[in-house]
Amino acid sequence: MKDAYNFILNDLNLKYGDAIVVGVSGGPDSMALLHLLLTIQKELELSIICGHINHNVRKESEEEEKSLSEYCAQNGIIFESMKIEDYGDDNFHNEARTKRYYFFGKLIKKYHAKYLFTAHHADDLMETILMRIVRGSTLRGYSGFSKILEINDYMVVRPLIEVTKEQILSYNKKNKLKYAIDASNEKDVYTRNRYRKYVLPFLKEEDKNVHKKFIKFSNTLLAYNDYIDREVYKIMDKIYKQEVLNIMEFKKLEKIIQNEIIYNILEDTYEDDLMLIYDRHVELILNLIFSDKANGFIYLPNGVKALKEYGGFRITYNEQSPFLGFEIEIIDCANLPNGKNIEVVSVEEKTSNEIIRLNSSEIKLPLYVRNREDGDRISIKGSLGRAKVKDIFIDKKISLDDRKIYPVVVDSDGLVIWIPGLKKSKYDKNKNENYDIILKYY
Repeated sequence: MKDAYNFILNDLNLKYGDAIVVGVSGGPDSMALLHLLLTIQKELELSIICGHINHNVRKESEEEEKSLSEYCAQNGIIFESMKIEDYGDDNFHNEARTKRYYFFGKLIKKYHAKYLFTAHHADDLMETILMRIVRGSTLRGYSGFSKILEINDYMVVRPLIEVTKEQILSYNKKNKLKYAIDASNEKDVYTRNRYRKYVLPFLKEEDKNVHKKFIKFSNTLLAYNDYIDREVYKIMDKIYKQEVLNIMEFKKLEKIIQNEIIYNILEDTYEDDLMLIYDRHVELILNLIFSDKANGFIYLPNGVKALKEYGGFRITYNEQSPFLGFEIEIIDCANLPNGKNIEVVSVEEKTSNEIIRLNSSEIKLPLYVRNREDGDRISIKGSLGRAKVKDIFIDKKISLDDRKIYPVVVDSDGLVIWIPGLKKSKYDKNKNENYDIILKYY
C-alpha cells in the first residue's frame, strides 16, 4: 500500500484543496482505498467525495449504505449515494456499470473534481487478463485495464492496481477497517468468480509475485498497442469517415489490418467496457461485412448493433435492418432481441418451461443464449432421442419472423440445454435434485 500512497501523493499532481471522487461499494477493496485517501487528505487537505451505488439487489444493501454513510460522517467525508430503483432491459452488469459511471460523472461536475478513484487491484487485473485471453480480445483488451484512463474531462485512477487482494485484507486488518461482504462473489455461476477461486490460487502457489508478471505483461501490451494504433489510424483516416467504414476499400486490406480496424472501432465504442467484447464478436462482424447480403445487422453487447448498408459499415443503436443473428453470454441478466430476459436467480419456487435448474458439473460453463442455428437438436427431458429445434418451433406454431430471434440456451460446447418457454433438456433438475444454477425467462 506504500507504493499506492506514494503514487497518489507524488505522481498525480494533486493540489491543496482539490476535490476527488472515489467510488465506494463498502467492500474490502474500496474501504481500503477510502482509508488510504483519508491519510493523504491530511497532507493536502483534499475534499473527498464518497460515491456509493445502492444496487438494490440484496437485502443487506440498505444497511451497508447506512453504515458507509456513518463512516463518512465520522471522518469528514462528503457522502453521495444513488439507489437504482429498477433495471431496464439491458444486461444487469452492463446496465449497473453504465448507471454507476453516469452517477460518478455527475459528481465530478458537481464538485469540479478532476479524478475519479476506483479500487481495482492486482487480482482484478489478473482475472481480467485471463478472462480476455480465454475469450479473445484486442492487444489493449488483453492488457486488462490501465492505471489511469482519460474520460472526457477527468481521469479514472486505479492506484491499487499493483496491490494484491491479500495485501488489501492485511491493510484492513491492521487498520481495523470494517467492510461488507457480497456473498454472490462466491458463486461459481459467475465466470470471474471461477477464475478468482480456482485459477489465481494456483498461479500464486507457482509464484507468490505472479501479479508483478501480469502487470509487466499488461504494460508491454499497452506500449505495443499504442504503436500499432498509430499505424492503423493512418489507414482508418482514409477509409473510416464520419464513423462509417468503406467496405470496398476495407476488403482490399490485409486480414491483420482488417481485424485491427474492427477492434479499434469496437474499442472506441466500448472504451473501458472491453470485457464485453471477444473474438466471436469480431468474427460475426467480419462475416457480416463479407456476406453477399447488401444490408444486415448483428446484435452486440450493451444494446449495440453492427450495421451494414449501402456499401458501408457502422456501429449503431437504433437502426432497423434484416436480422442475421445474436449471441450473448449469460452472466446475470441477458436482454434478448425478442424483448424478454433470461436472468440468473438464486431462488425460484415455480416449475415451468420458463424456469430451468442446472447442475454446472454436467455442462460446460459459461452459458450462452443465441438464435437457432441449422442442425440444432435438443435432448428433451423425459423423452428418448433428440428433437430438431426447428421442428419444435413448427409444432409450437412459432412464426418465421419470431424464429429468427427466438432464444436458444447452449453451453460452451454448443449443447442445446433449453428453449425458454417451450422445451427443457434432460439436464433440467427437479427441485429435490442437486442443482446450483437457476435460470428464469420472462
